[in-house]
Amino acid sequence: MDINSILNGNFDIKEKETQIYQLGQKLATERRTNELQELLRSIRPFFATIPKARTAKIIRTLIDIIAKLPDTLQLQVELCKESISWAKEEKRNFLRQRIEARLAALYFQTKEYATAISLISQLSREMKRLDDKNLLVEIHLTESKVQHALRNIPKAKAALTSARTAANAIYCPPALQGEIDMQAGTLHAEEHDYKTSFSYFFESLESYASLDDPNASLALKYMLLCKIMLNTPQDVDALINSKIKYAGPSIESMRAIANAAKNRSLKQFEDALKTYKQDLTDDPLIHSHLSDLNDNLLEQNLSRIIEPFSCVEISRVAQLIGLNVDTVEKKLSMMILDKKLNGVLDQGTGSLIIFEEQETSKTYVATLDTIQYMSKVVDTLFEKSRFLS
Repeated sequence: MDINSILNGNFDIKEKETQIYQLGQKLATERRTNELQELLRSIRPFFATIPKARTAKIIRTLIDIIAKLPDTLQLQVELCKESISWAKEEKRNFLRQRIEARLAALYFQTKEYATAISLISQLSREMKRLDDKNLLVEIHLTESKVQHALRNIPKAKAALTSARTAANAIYCPPALQGEIDMQAGTLHAEEHDYKTSFSYFFESLESYASLDDPNASLALKYMLLCKIMLNTPQDVDALINSKIKYAGPSIESMRAIANAAKNRSLKQFEDALKTYKQDLTDDPLIHSHLSDLNDNLLEQNLSRIIEPFSCVEISRVAQLIGLNVDTVEKKLSMMILDKKLNGVLDQGTGSLIIFEEQETSKTYVATLDTIQYMSKVVDTLFEKSRFLS
């Protein structure tokens, strides 16, 4: 059935809406993107006969259908811009605001952060005047994601707080609540508060699981990351086995990382990164925190290798750990500066000289404390003597 048959047919509004969705789904399945664009244009006369809220729902649903197709981000942006222009001409502000909120989210996905922030600022001012809590939640949540992508964590947290405040005043659908919890977990992870982060990712998993949403698998993946970063990689297997229905390459990638962390093996860690590149390196959050884990593993391996020596050539350490000399030398110098290693690098001989840890005598500390107490006693006696005289 084509769009003209649907619009001119003897159907009620609800039936026409359902058939429009079915046609859109059929065109999306067959990847007929041009006809999908034409569908959005063709149904505009129909919008004059239905409530504005239902119009917004139909347009956003059709854009959601297109969003399920791979490599259609630019097409979605064009469709949103076209629909916004039409909404402005028809003076449909309710519709325009909702499509602009969607467009801001698309700008975030296409990494046009400056454009997204500009659009969000304009929308926020409008929504605060209208007190539209539902749309405010979406706008602030998108703002938080954009600010996080720009590495402005304080602003990302402020935007998320605004989103949660607005969400508390309305009924928040499970999908949106899951998204809020996911963002909260992400921001806590950025501050290395992995325990709190794990709790938020768990709440997000529960929300998505109730809808059979594929994002549940992503929430579980981040939960596993938190376990690894909390130095409890032994808990990963039990957690995966309890959520076996989400098994897949992304979850197996975290199991491989957990095994590497458990064995403190740098080689296993690098092998896992190569094997599961798409699931690990291409995920910004995972990649960021695995860089920290890589540094920790490197430090642990270096500490284990140099422990028996008082003086060792850097080239020998590099040979034992299986890395190039420059990388090892740079890491050793950082460990010395961070006071994680008591020693010096001898550039002339290309060696590391390690000093024995010297215990600080407690006598010095006790003496300083005694002097301070004596000073206080003398000051007190002096004050009392003033009253006597």
